[in-house]
Amino acid sequence: MAELFHPAPEAISLTAVLAAIGEPTRLAIVKRLDQADCGINCGQAAPCPDLAKSTMSNHFRVLREAGVIRMVKRGVENINTLRREDLDSRFPGLLDHILRVAD
Repeated sequence: MAELFHPAPEAISLTAVLAAIGEPTRLAIVKRLDQADCGINCGQAAPCPDLAKSTMSNHFRVLREAGVIRMVKRGVENINTLRREDLDSRFPGLLDHILRVAD
């Protein structure tokens, strides 16, 4: 099985992060992950259960490749966590501000 791509913390770009979370469905996923105590699977993080699985997979891929989330395989599930530490160290206060004004 191929490893999932996650950019190194220093390679996370502001443009990629803003583009990834600028889409309403992806922003809703980030909000759910921010509120979770631990990693959650794609089904639990999905804000719209009526969206096609392929569409949701694409949203998670965009977030992962932008450096917003970390996805790990656990059995047959993909467990997602917000890369808050990496984002806060790279862009202090950005995520908090976005989540606060996006309500």
